Amino acid sequence: MSAPLPRPPIALSIAGSDPSGGAGIQADLKTFSALGAYGTCVITALTAQSTRGVTLVHDVPVDVVRAQVETLVEDVRIDVVKIGMLSSSDLVGTVHELLDSGPLADVPVVLDPVMVATSGSRLLADDAVHAVRGLVRRADVITPNVPEAGVLLGEVAAQSIEDLHGQAQRLVAAGAQRVLLKGGHLDGTDSVDVWLDGRGGDPVELRTPRIETGATHGTGCTLSSALAALRPRHDGWLTAAREAKEWLTAALRHGEALDIGQGPGPVHHFHEHERWRAPVGG
Repeated sequence: MSAPLPRPPIALSIAGSDPSGGAGIQADLKTFSALGAYGTCVITALTAQSTRGVTLVHDVPVDVVRAQVETLVEDVRIDVVKIGMLSSSDLVGTVHELLDSGPLADVPVVLDPVMVATSGSRLLADDAVHAVRGLVRRADVITPNVPEAGVLLGEVAAQSIEDLHGQAQRLVAAGAQRVLLKGGHLDGTDSVDVWLDGRGGDPVELRTPRIETGATHGTGCTLSSALAALRPRHDGWLTAAREAKEWLTAALRHGEALDIGQGPGPVHHFHEHERWRAPVGG
């Protein structure tokens, strides 16, 4: 009889739902599964959404979000948490409490501070942005994109790789433990993210070839959840970040093969899995 398989890491996503399956909770759960983690979730918002945009957001009551977390953690051991969009200051405060002094107090946290839509529109009220700035200090890693880093710092968005370096350093100075600043909004032949560990050291550039594709829906959600899924399998955060970025690059490369929707389609979370490579009806 073969030896039993080791228990996979268990990852929890606290985020909103995307019916199109490309972002939010759905993207996180796909990412967890693709990278060998067992995915669990707590839903913070229901959306009416497709690849062409969001038409309605219904926030889940704060007490329901708290009950989801407390009920889950009473039964299931969580190894890592990924946090996505939290739409109100009350919700941010509740999640902060659960992470700081509640049942998730000892669990590593990846915070994707979802604040700005791809179109550039602000998604959070000013009081919620202020609350997210407080939550940044609790997270082990934050993963803002270019516009979000600007909002967190109260600055204009970065225009260059050098700007990313400076903003990563200022985010650490403001209390972030570690920063993975996503540079996908910048032009260039490479996609460059900047990593900075607040415990010391210089910024590190993570470079991969830029993939020219229309399948970019959920890219930020997917990278942060990949980092969360991979961290329990590595000795350090930076190694997990490098692997997460390489994996996402391949998911972007294969995304258009899915042919999902009429807007920006999702990345291909299961591009490494043989079953997904067969043509429909083949």
